Amino acid sequence: MRETGRVRELLLIGMGPGHPDQVTVQAVRALNRADVFFLIDKGNDKSGLNAAREEILRRHVTADRYRVVDIPEPARDRSGTLDPDGYQGAVSDWHAARAELIAAAIENELGADGVGAFLVWGDPSVYDSMLRIVDRVLALGTVPFTCTVIPGVTSVQALAAAHRIPLNRVGEPIHITPARRLAQLPKPGLPDGLDSVVVMLDRGFTAAGFDEPGLSVYWGAYLSTADEVLISGPLADVADEITAARARLRERHGWIMDTYLVRRDRGPDGE
Repeated sequence: MRETGRVRELLLIGMGPGHPDQVTVQAVRALNRADVFFLIDKGNDKSGLNAAREEILRRHVTADRYRVVDIPEPARDRSGTLDPDGYQGAVSDWHAARAELIAAAIENELGADGVGAFLVWGDPSVYDSMLRIVDRVLALGTVPFTCTVIPGVTSVQALAAAHRIPLNRVGEPIHITPARRLAQLPKPGLPDGLDSVVVMLDRGFTAAGFDEPGLSVYWGAYLSTADEVLISGPLADVADEITAARARLRERHGWIMDTYLVRRDRGPDGE
């Protein structure tokens, strides 16, 4: 066999929703293989995101040989008024810009046989862009590497655990969607035939506009962190409370990351 030599390896490590104790044993082993940790610098407004990553490194990496390399976050059009085509185009442009910066960082900062890592919020395969961006980096052809994915706890799991509820009811599906898709329905609310919907990536609190009776909501912000806030109850009763809490928390922290489950109510024998 012809000797091809070693190549760079990139680890995408699911770090969970933020609590360092929710990092898996597999993730800890991966953390201790990395020579370089790449961090996307989202600016001071979201410094809490990287602070959680840094705490995970302090808690779980036993060697002191690693380096941390910051990569600037490229600009992105986050206009709430974009139509579906405009939104897809804005995301594609953002991914392309990120891919260029990441490719340059890998080439310049990681040795030819080094191991680099990104700590990915939650799980790399659930509403996160890194896997798609890594494919773009590889497609550029400027720097070869292999990629390994380590799964993590998601905010969806953390939400259910915090509220002590099962995500699904007996024999029912669970639907996970970005809020944008719900807002595009002909009538705001849950999609027909789906009684339990987890909503992610909400710029506001879209469920506040649902006028269907008999809905309950389980909402959580900064899940699994010291800043965690939970609100639950009939949607009609707590929608204003959640809206006010979101505004207050965003003002306090400079950013907010929240997730919620909306569910059609059943009678006592509905399970």
